[in-house]
This record gives sequence, C-alpha cells and structure tokens, in this order.
Amino acid sequence: MKQRTDPIKLLLAALSILVFLFLFLPIVVILIYSFNNGTLLAAWNEFGFDAYAAAAKNSVIRGSVITSLLAAAGSALLATVLGTLGGLALARAKSQKLWVILLTAILGLTMVTPEIVDAVSILPWFVTLGTDLGISPLNNGLVRLVIAHTVVAIAVVTFIVRARMKGIDASLEEAAEDLYASKWHAFWQVTFPIAAPGILAGALMSFTISLDNTIVSSFVQVPGSTPWPVYIFSSLKVGLKPEVAAVSAVMFVLTLLALAVVALVLRRSGESSKDIAATMTGG
Repeated sequence: MKQRTDPIKLLLAALSILVFLFLFLPIVVILIYSFNNGTLLAAWNEFGFDAYAAAAKNSVIRGSVITSLLAAAGSALLATVLGTLGGLALARAKSQKLWVILLTAILGLTMVTPEIVDAVSILPWFVTLGTDLGISPLNNGLVRLVIAHTVVAIAVVTFIVRARMKGIDASLEEAAEDLYASKWHAFWQVTFPIAAPGILAGALMSFTISLDNTIVSSFVQVPGSTPWPVYIFSSLKVGLKPEVAAVSAVMFVLTLLALAVVALVLRRSGESSKDIAATMTGG
C-alpha cells in the first residue's frame, strides 16, 4: 500500500529550502559578479577577470587584505592560547565554584554584548594606555586590531574547548602521572591530543570572526592599518566596484578551504560527522 505524504513535512521542507536560498543566494550573486568587467559592481558589463587583475594591482586593496589576514592570524593565535587555557580550566573545575560561575558569566556576556558597545569601550582604553600613559605598542594599528579581535573571539574558543573536554575522564591524565609522566608530558601526550580538535575548531572560528569584524575595527584602526571589512564599508560612499567582489570571493574560497582542512583533520582523527559538527559549534 502506498504511503501518504505528510503535507506538513512537505511544507517544512519547502520552507527550509527557501530559508537556505535566502541565506546563500547573495553569496552566489557576489561570486558571479566578481567576474564583472564593468566599472560598478551592480552594473553588469561582460564576463571577464578584469576585477581580479585590478584588485591585485591596487596597493590599497592589497594592504587592507594583508592587514586583515595578519590581524586575524594574530588574534586567532592569542585567542586560541587563552581560550584553550580557559576551556580546560572550566572543564576540569566543579561548576558550583564561584570563579567558574563568574568566568562563565563574563565570557557569556562578552558574546552577547553588541559590538558597538565593545568598540566604544575599547577605543578610550587604547587612547588612555597608548597616548596618556605612553605605552607605544598600543598606538600601533595592527596591535590594536589583534587585541580588540581577541577580546571578541576568546569566549568562542573557550566554550568550544570546554565542550570538547567536558566529560573526558580525568583519570587518563592521572594514569599518565602514575606512570611517572610529569604534568607537562601528561598534557602534551594525553590532554592535548584529546582537546586538539576543539582547539583547531576554535582557532578557525576566531580567525573568521576577526576577518568579519567591521564595527570594532572601524573604531580602533589607525591610518595605514585599515582592514578589509572597513575598506569595503568606506567604499559604499562612492559605490562598490567589482574588485570588492573579486577579493571577497577569494577570501570566501580561502575560508571554505580552511574549514575543509579542519573537517579533514577531525575526520582523520576518527571523528564522526556528528562529532565534527558538535566540535565546530561547541556542542
């Protein structure tokens, strides 16, 4: 007997498809318009690679992209180190302890605080320390970007690493110490391999968060260290050119490649698809 199709399931499936199209269709459009040989992004002229060539020759665009990549790499490194320490500490401590509750609340507050509030708070702090107190490194635009982006990303890394290590039997580390391994060797040979997928996922997330940061970056940047999102935002005043779509397409592809590398590493470490998704989302 032929089974009847549930109309509610069909409706939900159709709505899901529409939602995904709504979310991803603009990205597809940008990828297509990156091959526009016209002078304006929105006015299609003809198919070609002029936008990519023009972007490669534009020193301002190259400088903004390099600044974004350096800031993203620096903030990813710093956020990963601090977030890993915080995640391991939270995973090993009892949840009833006061410092655990306070640290979790502070990190959670960091994640939900609007970026405009972060920007308005961080900028006077940099001015006070860098100008008034004479701490010259804080007057450097790249240093400012790395610190500001780390503040935003560190909570993400911490929660991903904590989720990865939560429930892992602490007796594994104790067994290593019983075999006369120092705490340092026990960490590198037992704890780190277990936490590595979460650390790698957190590093990637913090890297992409930094690349995407516009509001905080526009506040803390100094002349000569304009990141790519701020360059795009300032270009809106005169009209976007196809070069913007070309560089955005390249960075999008690089992000996908980085995500694929992380997924491949997790797969080779024996993770299932469900475990990979949980690790990447901190679940």
